Amino acid sequence: MARIRQSDVDEVKARINIGDIVGERVALKSAGVGSLKGLCPFHDERSPSFHVRPQVGYYHCFGCGESGDVYSFLRAMDHLSFTEAVERLAARIGYTLHYEDGGAAPETSGRTRLYQANAAAAEWFRGQLSSPEADAGRRFLGERGFDAGAAAHFGVGYAPKGWDHLRDAMRAQGFSDEELSAAGLVSQGQRGVYDRFRGRVVWPIRDVTGQTIGFGARRLYEDDKGPKYLNTPETTIYKKAQVLYGLDLAKKDVSRSHRVVVVEGYTDVMACHLAGVTTAVATCGTAFGSDHITVLRRVMGDDTAAGEVVFTFDPDAAGQKAALRAFADAKRFNAQTYVATGPQGLDPCDLRLERGDAAVRAMLETKVPMFEFVIDQRLSGFDLASVEGRVGALRAAAPVVGELRDPLLQPEYTRVLARRLGMDTEDVRREVDRAARDSARREGDAHRPTSTASANSSSSDGTAPTPVVDEPALRMNLRTLPRTADATLERDALMGVLQYGHLVDGEEVDAALALPMQIPALDAVRQSLLAQGDRRRIGWASTAVESVREPYRSLAVELLTADFPALTEAEAAAYTRGLARKLRLRAVDREKNELLGTIQRLPPDSEQGRAVRLALRELDARRRALTEAPL
Repeated sequence: MARIRQSDVDEVKARINIGDIVGERVALKSAGVGSLKGLCPFHDERSPSFHVRPQVGYYHCFGCGESGDVYSFLRAMDHLSFTEAVERLAARIGYTLHYEDGGAAPETSGRTRLYQANAAAAEWFRGQLSSPEADAGRRFLGERGFDAGAAAHFGVGYAPKGWDHLRDAMRAQGFSDEELSAAGLVSQGQRGVYDRFRGRVVWPIRDVTGQTIGFGARRLYEDDKGPKYLNTPETTIYKKAQVLYGLDLAKKDVSRSHRVVVVEGYTDVMACHLAGVTTAVATCGTAFGSDHITVLRRVMGDDTAAGEVVFTFDPDAAGQKAALRAFADAKRFNAQTYVATGPQGLDPCDLRLERGDAAVRAMLETKVPMFEFVIDQRLSGFDLASVEGRVGALRAAAPVVGELRDPLLQPEYTRVLARRLGMDTEDVRREVDRAARDSARREGDAHRPTSTASANSSSSDGTAPTPVVDEPALRMNLRTLPRTADATLERDALMGVLQYGHLVDGEEVDAALALPMQIPALDAVRQSLLAQGDRRRIGWASTAVESVREPYRSLAVELLTADFPALTEAEAAAYTRGLARKLRLRAVDREKNELLGTIQRLPPDSEQGRAVRLALRELDARRRALTEAPL
């Protein structure tokens, strides 16, 4: 397979802003000059430790240690090969790649073909919506208040009746039956493959970057014996538990407002957006779950309690069950969680149709806290007029109040529950406290290590087991550095050189980097930086970091991405020059101290003594020159 020329790889990376690529998936906010931070996409966390440095094209998580450049980010997020990552970014900016030895571009990979197949199918479905046969589809949309403009905005299309319309159209574009099957666009029958979606309105399901990865389709005809809604099956690019319909359109407003509205269907998302609620999303044929929460927390920037997550549930039994499931996971949000229900049980689509856009907005403004909604659901199943009913209701509702971690909210809702039940507040409080203890104990059991560690603490013959070396623990990072003045100076100087060395005079930095450092780990990083040469070269910092040998590379990554104490680039450059100068002054002072010790041991009038005194005068002159030179 032909390889992409390295010069093209470097050029594409230089033209791409890694902050834009990461920002499509993670809500990033400023973390100082040239630095952005957000919730890590590689592990679950409650406060942001994921840092991105667009200027040097690098990211690093101080929580889990994941780091890399824009290519490694795309590869990890979308499971791409290196070549696929380069080709995707090159296509994004319209850059023509060249391959070594004059080779042609390699055949497009399987994953890329799935994206291409879904994109081609989405365009074909959209075109079919204007066909004569699609009258039923247009009528379906019109009856729900969606005109041609709304359909175009959401990319809604139509899958015609018949067994092979899409298949034949895709074959004509060069897609094989195997590719169509892998994309979930066709099904396998005894006589070959046939269209999966037939006689349906079709919605494209896109990932957070806007790429079509699957479809949801609604039955239109009475003679269709299939399910009312039919989605793309699980594929290598479509995982329904991780996808939220409409998030590609909503993500900017979700990130800006730290608010998201979770509705139950595609038409509800359309209705909300058209009514001005542009933060609405929906699950795709599955219950709202933990993976959806992970996706939303990253996009929201869910690191404070200031955000809002509003759920809309149907008032029927299925809706109540969905609410209880969502409540079980809601504690994973830092944001406050609410439930909004439409008047007379109307969902957002029907509410907009009957009462207009303002009614949809009003419905969401009359939300109630989720735990309050769940308490009501728990109480509704009991006869509160009887003693047995009240006791049963207390036992059902107390765990909900016990889940409240706010020290002010829990006692207040304990009193509210007591009034609702007509019971003594102290009796209710005791039951709430008991439920809270039980919940804490269950959580503790879930996180307690199993006994296998102790069981394996010795081998079967009674001898001590071979110790297991945790290799990552051997790696150096900022936390493993000693807390001394020398370590702080050397750390900050290397941080400045890596992040802003391209803004500082080369000779000044080179002179500082030529001096050995006192901390061995930092000196290993210094040697790698010194060997890299021109700091104004595109990609110098990331190349320098990758050249650092283990176990010091993770330390170099953190030096590259850590917060730097400056507000502007000019301040950062000046501070870096100052740190480089301090290193040089430290070297002068240490050399002077050594000479002062030497001269004490020499006869005053000796030739060697005179040479040392001359060297001391030269050191004093060098120190004055360094001190008096402008930064």
